Amino acid sequence: MRRVLTAVLSLAVLAGGVVVGLGTWLFSAATVSTAGDVGFANRLAIPPLAPSQMAGDRRVFDLRAAAGIHDFGDGPVRTWGFNGAYLGPTLRAARGEQVEVRVHNGLAESTSVHWHGMHLPARMDGGPHQSVAPGQVWSPAWRVDQPAATLWYHPHPHEETARHVYQGLAGMFIVDDGAEGALALPRRYGVDDIPVIVQDKSFDGDRLVAGNGFLNSVGTLGDTVVVNGTLAPYLPVRTERVRLRLLNASNARGYDFGFADDREFALIGTDGGLLPAPHTTGRVFLSPGERAEIVVAVRPGERAVLRSTPPPLGVGFSARFAGGADTLDILELRAAGTLAASPPVPARLVDVPRLDPADAVRTRTFRLGGTNINGRDMALDRVDAVVRKDTVEVWQVSSREGTPHSFHVHDVQFQVLSVDGRRPPAALGGWKDTLYLPPEVDFALIARFADHADPAAPYMFHCHVLRHEDRGMMGQFVVVEPGQEPAIPPREGTHPHHPPR
Repeated sequence: MRRVLTAVLSLAVLAGGVVVGLGTWLFSAATVSTAGDVGFANRLAIPPLAPSQMAGDRRVFDLRAAAGIHDFGDGPVRTWGFNGAYLGPTLRAARGEQVEVRVHNGLAESTSVHWHGMHLPARMDGGPHQSVAPGQVWSPAWRVDQPAATLWYHPHPHEETARHVYQGLAGMFIVDDGAEGALALPRRYGVDDIPVIVQDKSFDGDRLVAGNGFLNSVGTLGDTVVVNGTLAPYLPVRTERVRLRLLNASNARGYDFGFADDREFALIGTDGGLLPAPHTTGRVFLSPGERAEIVVAVRPGERAVLRSTPPPLGVGFSARFAGGADTLDILELRAAGTLAASPPVPARLVDVPRLDPADAVRTRTFRLGGTNINGRDMALDRVDAVVRKDTVEVWQVSSREGTPHSFHVHDVQFQVLSVDGRRPPAALGGWKDTLYLPPEVDFALIARFADHADPAAPYMFHCHVLRHEDRGMMGQFVVVEPGQEPAIPPREGTHPHHPPR
């Protein structure tokens, strides 16, 4: 009997050791670091400015989604892109312009194009209700009516957004206006004003590999960073200052951007436009979908590495399995031996009129958890909120679990009123449309829902961790004129849901 007990205890100790060893290995294997290991062998590709033509008073662009073959810098890979094999051109328009984008679907399946951060009618928004079938053309048109900003576009097909974006369908949309144009800021596109579209990928021969690692709750986390579709990129810099328009176009990964030498830079803008004043900092954190504009000073002949250090996800132990322990070299700035002069960043930028909570007609609460918002998974035939046109609302938003989530609202740019009851930091002092939600932190957001009303066409609000969005962490709201009722047509085989007020 004693021998049996001894054997059982020995097996238990052995099993415990195996479990501890496996746990230690998994914990260590979940960390990626490329710091100092990237050769920066490939010149950064700059997405071309999309050509346009005038049709009366309307500026018309053409985008064609299609499959292709793209060389990131290490051989051909099968990808999707707009007007090319990977990503898409940068669309650019001025505030007040009428624009039309003719979206041609050359794929073998339906897709859509959402204008992320744009204020526009819901039928032009490009969400899951504006699906474009193979071989078809969708031509949304609207008047650009918002401050100068770095926006972007990407697919938004129901339950398929993550795959379509990962394959390469994305691009930047820059809005210009007179207030930004009057400032002494770098603005020569591709020279000292640079789009920096950051994505993480995993490769298997000529394929992009999307998958979820063990204990990973956020979706695809690639082990290789590409910028503007370029692997190991460097940017030649010929001016004393360079403006980087940072876009986190990854499916799930957050980045805490800074420089390897810890130099400071000026944060001048966030999702919806310029800040009231530049914010001097050494780090800027972007969750999926967020943007930031920074101005960096360089010295003649130096090399400066843009690096992401472990992002402040705030989710405890699980952060390691969501990219929260990773250090990634992003882009090398290579300054020429002689640099053209650049003026200092202005001490004041633009006015950002503050929305007043006293003007809010309603406060709503949104809790993200599991695969849902407020306990309900997404349903295309259900309206979750009805908002009256030309009113202000306060939205209380939070995550109640230890998984990274972000919150994106279509159509409007919001302001952050408070973070756990306290004044928001300077980096959240401007217009936003996407916001990272650390667990158990309460955010109060305020927005005005103006100009566009349509009781039969909804906008989305959702988590911009794309796997979460596809699994149901999304809802719908409609903006209506006073007295109107929502009229979302039910999908085939469903029954309409009556919306709450």
